Amino acid sequence: MNFEALHKLNYGLYIVSSGKDNNYNGCIVNTVFQITSDPATIAVSVNKKNLTNKFMVDSGKFTVSILTESAPMTFIGPFGFRCGSEIDKFENVKYNKGKNSIPYLTEHVCGFIEADIVNSVDVGTHTLFIGQITNMDVISVDKPMTYAYYHEVKKGKTPEKAATFIKGEK
Repeated sequence: MNFEALHKLNYGLYIVSSGKDNNYNGCIVNTVFQITSDPATIAVSVNKKNLTNKFMVDSGKFTVSILTESAPMTFIGPFGFRCGSEIDKFENVKYNKGKNSIPYLTEHVCGFIEADIVNSVDVGTHTLFIGQITNMDVISVDKPMTYAYYHEVKKGKTPEKAATFIKGEK
């Protein structure tokens, strides 16, 4: 099989956040998609080893911050390559808490979506969370970052916990 075919799929780059008892975490994901418009529903895939996954299971809610092309690698890095049990990922970034009390970022993002988890599917290394949208807004008119832009222009790498990680890829 030629795994390069999977690189032809189009993805965005997002920070998914969740929390419990005033503890919050977020991680970079590239798999967020709208499922229905009525009710407005999205799905997100999160690695089971991520602290964000545990918070999502425990709280039953999450937010998605939609990254823009202007997001620097120093901003992306802590969310994509550091563990939330080792650092406070929200310590040095600007954010607001949404109506669901979960943080969404307010810099280097063009919008956010809040959702209550209505279902989840175990898909091996990841959980596919299905969330009914409870709130969303546009923050800027800046262009959203695609996963291709992240790789081709930002020269970003794929972390081992990413859904698109291919073992042995350079």
